[in-house]
Amino acid sequence: MNKTYSNEYSWVGSQKAYLDEINIFTVEHVVLGRFGGNSSAGQTKNEDGCIIWVDRERNYEFVVLLDAHQTAESAELVVATLEQHKKELTALLSLQVSESLTQLNQFILSIFQNKEFKEKCRNVQGETACLIVLRKEQFLWWFSIGDCPLYLHHSELAFLQEFQLNQRSFYQWVGRVNTFELPVPCYSTGTKELRQGTNHIFLTTDGLVECPNTNFTNHKEIFHPFQNQSNEESVSWLLNEIKVKNVRDSTTVISWFVENELAASQPSV
Repeated sequence: MNKTYSNEYSWVGSQKAYLDEINIFTVEHVVLGRFGGNSSAGQTKNEDGCIIWVDRERNYEFVVLLDAHQTAESAELVVATLEQHKKELTALLSLQVSESLTQLNQFILSIFQNKEFKEKCRNVQGETACLIVLRKEQFLWWFSIGDCPLYLHHSELAFLQEFQLNQRSFYQWVGRVNTFELPVPCYSTGTKELRQGTNHIFLTTDGLVECPNTNFTNHKEIFHPFQNQSNEESVSWLLNEIKVKNVRDSTTVISWFVENELAASQPSV
């Protein structure tokens, strides 16, 4: 396992593919798990990518998960573009939570609708799904393009069979084929209040949930390892499970826990 004592990290699979290799990397308390797929199943490249920014003082985690195809160029473009806007983004993330979430949504949309950015998209090979997630104080916000799922595990929600927050939406991408070139851009956003107590936030590319001979389409199965193992050990267990099942597709996982001390909304009695 690799650790960084910095509070930020970015990576694209074209930098290092992790073929046949499981890599667990931590950024502060956020665990990043990578498996590039099995070469024996025909995998030759890794087109995933991510950004992780953690600020304990301002009480947030900002993460981006990317799953490109054909080439990693579209993922590289999104990572580079968001990092170019890091100063503006972190300024928004430092605002009061109500202002932060509202303005962040507008700013992300303005980035993807920017004429210069769209021109760059036309010149890359392939396109990428893109899931952007912010946890700030007791709220979780997401901006979702494509089919990367976002899960939230809490005992109260699990009792009601609620695990997945966003709808996996196929045929949405950023890149050569670009949802933001449409007359009306197609994407989804949402905000969720965290429950009081331990909240587990989990993002993954589709290699995990689409691995043959596993049951990870049943969302509760993803969280079983975390009941009696550490975050790092559990992410490693999940990736090893798809490795031994000879998955071809690369898989990237981002997982972290948040303790929310504030009382959450309850129905009237």
